[in-house]
Amino acid sequence: MKLKEIFDVFIREGINTDPRGIDIVKTDLLRRKEKYNANTSKDKKYYDLENFLNPYYDSRIIYGDINTEVTTIMVGIDIETPEFLLAKYLINSGIKIDLIVSHHPEGYAYSTFYNVIGMQIDILNKQGIPINIAEKIINNKINKVQRNIISQNTERVCDAAKLLNIPFMTAHTVADNHVTYFLQKKINELNPVYLKDILNLLSEYPEYQHGVKIGQSPFILNGHDYSKCGKVFVDMTGGTECPIESFKWFESAGIGTILTMYLSKESIKEAQKHHLNIIVAGHISSDNFGLNLLFDKLQNRQSIDEFKFIECSGFKRFKR
Repeated sequence: MKLKEIFDVFIREGINTDPRGIDIVKTDLLRRKEKYNANTSKDKKYYDLENFLNPYYDSRIIYGDINTEVTTIMVGIDIETPEFLLAKYLINSGIKIDLIVSHHPEGYAYSTFYNVIGMQIDILNKQGIPINIAEKIINNKINKVQRNIISQNTERVCDAAKLLNIPFMTAHTVADNHVTYFLQKKINELNPVYLKDILNLLSEYPEYQHGVKIGQSPFILNGHDYSKCGKVFVDMTGGTECPIESFKWFESAGIGTILTMYLSKESIKEAQKHHLNIIVAGHISSDNFGLNLLFDKLQNRQSIDEFKFIECSGFKRFKR
């Protein structure tokens, strides 16, 4: 399967599991094209036209010939220069590696990923937060993240890929959409009464079972086993955790429980202040879950039995 074909599957399936819904995604892509056509500045020539088809700035082919045939993929949650040096060592030792996939974005996918946070506006709105309030909250978050990225050297890993001539791709929101969609659907079907019911659900999946083995078990951060769930919001996509300003609106919108990958200290205090139950599923476990769901779809579309995956940097392949 060619690199471009793999990437197209990732984007298509990312859209199919987008918590905003396909219609909103299509509207967003159309709005980008309208803004581009209305732009008369000289900078227009630098615009990345892929943005008309790919809603996710943080999921990109960073380096490599798009016609590269791929059968062996080295996958890591974080891929940096040491992982590329490891890959080159393995290649020199006779191990075939056609492509490296990082979950967390690098290069252009990282320097522009703050744009992905905008999808949280519609996600929050679907949870009952008024759209005008969601816009103001999320736009403030986008500005903060953008300012933090500006000072960083975002091209180091891309340069390693080029110098070592190893195709490189990132798959961030396209994977996070999958774990969010999957767990929200399962929780809606289960209609759990108590928080322990959600923990029991998570314990059914190998990614979270592995998390237990390595000391990163899902746990209740706010509440207890027999706290009643109420409405459950699975918050695992959109580039980063929801801003703390959104927590008081969650309470107003009738959300009782948030299931998330992780939560900052500031957000924990805010959640407690607004009486929200919090379950932390685990960052790396949830990242693995999303990637594995995505890779399952990739293999189901492939005519050969399966791709070969080389696990590194926290990634564990669990095939369904």
